[in-house]
Amino acid sequence: MDIPALFHESEQKICRAANLRELEEVRIALLGKKGQLTGLLRSLAELPLQERKHLGADLNGLRENIQILLAERQRTLEEEETTQGLAREGIDITLPGIPPLRGRRHVLLETVEEIEDAFLRLGFDIVEGPEVEWDYYNFEALNMPAEHPARDMWDTFYITERMLLRTHTSPVQIRCMEETPPPIRAIMPGLVARHEALDSTHMDVFFQIEGLVVDKGISFANLKGILDLFVAMIFGSERKTMFVPSYFPFTEPSAELMISCGVCGGSGCQTCGHGGGWLEVLGCGQVHPQVLRNVGIDPEAFTGFAFGLGAERVAMLKYNIPDIRLFAENDLRFLEQF
Repeated sequence: MDIPALFHESEQKICRAANLRELEEVRIALLGKKGQLTGLLRSLAELPLQERKHLGADLNGLRENIQILLAERQRTLEEEETTQGLAREGIDITLPGIPPLRGRRHVLLETVEEIEDAFLRLGFDIVEGPEVEWDYYNFEALNMPAEHPARDMWDTFYITERMLLRTHTSPVQIRCMEETPPPIRAIMPGLVARHEALDSTHMDVFFQIEGLVVDKGISFANLKGILDLFVAMIFGSERKTMFVPSYFPFTEPSAELMISCGVCGGSGCQTCGHGGGWLEVLGCGQVHPQVLRNVGIDPEAFTGFAFGLGAERVAMLKYNIPDIRLFAENDLRFLEQF
């Protein structure tokens, strides 16, 4: 039996297999149950012992070599089919891969931290308080006793008769004045909730930042000076400010801070209302004497001012964002702009 000739013949058959299906047919023809080499191995039982041992070793070696050739040819054909498949799909495997999306800070979070940083540079501390608040701190201590009509300015989520989701961060001002004797110079950031219909300028949950200064000799001029500096730090020194009289039950006198429109510069456009040129930023005023009395501070000895602004409002004015709901929709096309 010519073993080298059998190996050469098998090698040629394996090399001629053009695809995996043809290669499998060659394998079956050589090593299958009825294959050529399998038949030769079975025929060894008819030979004398010495001849069987010698020929059996040669045939087993031939089978191992054929198995090696089959495995190598299979790897080659698989690589060829993979390459051909990628070519048909139009994929160039030499091109760089698609980079993964990188996370980024939310524009609202960046705005909050920018506001906090501005007031920290102006000498304010940051104070936080509970989001679920007692009616006393949310209303009564702020000069709004039960049945006071000023409560209608805040649509409220009540948990119990005396407990609610805070409608502003002003309760933290009360807690701060109760716990800390003057002088006080602090801001109070945090989430607040109001029962409001959602539209382009209103959300039921939003981020508010309030500020409080209490000391001897604090006047409305101090309030204007601080807020003028704040506007310059956040919106730029070219923006003008204007204070318009307003009403809040916990400040007297009270005002709305307006800034000149960043789109038209104050001449009037669609953003600020044609002919207006001014945009509302926040409410502010001198702390009401009764609020000081409620926390045990003598209004004859100390005065102060307070202000409150929405972080969403600041971001909308700074980046000319037309709809407050965009902050909560998680649309990457919007968020990736900042």
